[in-house]
Amino acid sequence: MSLDASIWAFKAEVKTSSQRLVLLALADRAGESHKCYPSIKRMVKDTLLNRKTIIKVLDELEAGSFIKFTGEITGNGVKVYQLIGVIGREENDLTNPKKGTSTNNGTSTNLGTGSKSGTSTNNGTVTSPKNGTETSTNIGTQNLSMNLSDESINKKTWLSLKKLGEEIRLATDQETYEQIKNATWFDRELRAFELYNAEKNLCDELMNYHFADWLINACGKYKSREQTKNSNTGTQVRVSQGDSIALSSKQIYSFAQKLSVLPEFASKYAEGNESYEQLAARIAVKLADAEQQQKLMPYLKQVGFQSKRNGELA
Repeated sequence: MSLDASIWAFKAEVKTSSQRLVLLALADRAGESHKCYPSIKRMVKDTLLNRKTIIKVLDELEAGSFIKFTGEITGNGVKVYQLIGVIGREENDLTNPKKGTSTNNGTSTNLGTGSKSGTSTNNGTVTSPKNGTETSTNIGTQNLSMNLSDESINKKTWLSLKKLGEEIRLATDQETYEQIKNATWFDRELRAFELYNAEKNLCDELMNYHFADWLINACGKYKSREQTKNSNTGTQVRVSQGDSIALSSKQIYSFAQKLSVLPEFASKYAEGNESYEQLAARIAVKLADAEQQQKLMPYLKQVGFQSKRNGELA
């Protein structure tokens, strides 16, 4: 815990109470160098804010130059942040114009805090903007990407397989997770996802979060294609009444959205604090499976599903 960081966090000109709370939580975990790396789970416990709010506020604080991602990742995949603008008590002593200038102590006004030799902006003192000091914006600053090696700059740091796996398991079942993990199309979808989000400047946490949803939807898409292929070769989905059905990808998505907001369905199938969108993505995967369609048929009929004898949607 850094007292200087906590004092700074209390005085920082943030815009919302959530920003203040998250900044105080970061400061509470900061070390002597004013770096910190609490996990999102830890910050949820510290602040009582939900996960999405924490991620959003971290982006706001970084955009407001209160914190900066150092480019470092801890062993468990947590980002290391540098608190920007924290001034320690030692630094206050060095920059205090009242210290070292007393004529009673024999200190020359040209050697203590004089404009020529003490705190000159040309001689590499604590606040010098030219010589790579602690607050320099050009040289030697610990948390600027311009000082990282080319290898570190070009390295993809956002993708954490551990975080990705956790997000997928939160939104779907173990079977779907295993299918995604072993999928031959994983690399193709990764490239497509990065191209789609190339200019959005999302933080690592959001990239992993959205990529998990992307993969779940992709899994449903590939399953649907396989189901259509089997249907064309004589494989049909049978419902309890003896009618056959074949849902298109568009129909699967539409019914998944309707089911996610159906109160009696959501109360039974929603997991934890997942959103309607997360529930819909998980249900879309199930609707692409023939056996799961039969299990969910009572709910499907409540949201408008009807089947004709020829197997097409009524």
